[in-house]
Amino acid sequence: MALELRTPLADSDLPHWTVALNTGFLRPPEAPKEEVELRREQIDLSRTQGVFDGDRCVATFRSFAQRLTAVGGAEVPADAISNVAVSATHRRRGLLSRMMEHDLRAAKERGEAVATLIAAEYPIYGRYGFGPATWIAEWRVDVPRAGLDPRHSAPVDGGRVDFADADEVRKLGPALHERLRARQHGAIDRPDHWWRINTGQRRLPNRPWTEPFYVLYRSPDGSVDGLLAYTADDRWDGNKRPHNTATVLDLTAVSPAAERALWHFLLSVDWVTQVNTGRRAPDDLLPLLLGDPRAAQITTYADWLWLRPLDVPQLLETRTYPAEGSLVLELRDAAGLAGGRYFLEAGPDGAACATTGRQADLTMDIGELSTLWLGDESAVRLASLGRIAEERPGAAALADRLLRTPRRPWCPDGF
Repeated sequence: MALELRTPLADSDLPHWTVALNTGFLRPPEAPKEEVELRREQIDLSRTQGVFDGDRCVATFRSFAQRLTAVGGAEVPADAISNVAVSATHRRRGLLSRMMEHDLRAAKERGEAVATLIAAEYPIYGRYGFGPATWIAEWRVDVPRAGLDPRHSAPVDGGRVDFADADEVRKLGPALHERLRARQHGAIDRPDHWWRINTGQRRLPNRPWTEPFYVLYRSPDGSVDGLLAYTADDRWDGNKRPHNTATVLDLTAVSPAAERALWHFLLSVDWVTQVNTGRRAPDDLLPLLLGDPRAAQITTYADWLWLRPLDVPQLLETRTYPAEGSLVLELRDAAGLAGGRYFLEAGPDGAACATTGRQADLTMDIGELSTLWLGDESAVRLASLGRIAEERPGAAALADRLLRTPRRPWCPDGF
């Protein structure tokens, strides 16, 4: 029987689609009513695909509109890809390629400049023009060894920290995150349902909910510049010794003072002897905040947000540049979506990018631009790896002067 790609997905297909998604992600192969209703609320069926073998859904794919922050704080429209699964019984039949091609072409027609995803497996998405653009790190902090004095945990700048409740977070959190997103390249927007789910207002099926502790940092002028959400366990060793672990669910700070204050607060909570930081930027302030940075042990260091350019001029013109320079980029794109030769003229006052017939300075696959655009990777390093061809001596070093950023990009969220 021929495999049928259905898009847009019909509402009646959603339970079968949910079973296939759960099967692909090794969750119980079922579609509880509550889960189907939640997906019905959140999913745009016009951007959802399912491959059916008869009445059985065997592959899933969906996308949604997203706003991604470029270097300098401007945003680009993105095609966010999620819920990608192919059943183990139907692998190696080109199903993912069919769904990906359909989605990327539709995204380009809509005018979205880039596609984004979080790659569960590293080797899959490079062949579709994606490349890792941001990385994350997680630390486990041995609090007694950290070298911070809990007697002096109050903010030193005259600000204050206060516990809050979920209602306050839903009220104040969205604006705070938008302030972060305006300054943090690599960050994405958080829709309303993100706040409802992550404050317990909307409970997810098969995911136990533990009410977090919420803490707000207010600057000396009273503005809310930081938010911390964390949970804690309740563990005591022999002879009544506390050995509790605090796990960070979210720490949003729009100033270094707010970030320092929230970390110092959490590392000073009585009975907490270990802190799991959650996903942070690889160059987070945390380890160097400690009297003994060795007290923070990295438990995760991995690629996170992957990008796939769809509109090269829009991407390169949207971001900012610290120096003046010009480059001709030859971009190979097997899918025929964004390849070509582009002339970039950039400087602190702005940038212009257009197709050109000039001789190329750098030649690369489209996915390599993904790793360079947000400023995290070095063109010189990629050239040393043979992933970029330097057609003009010094072009890779110039690309680094134009594209790299003092702080690394960071995407706090998965999707």
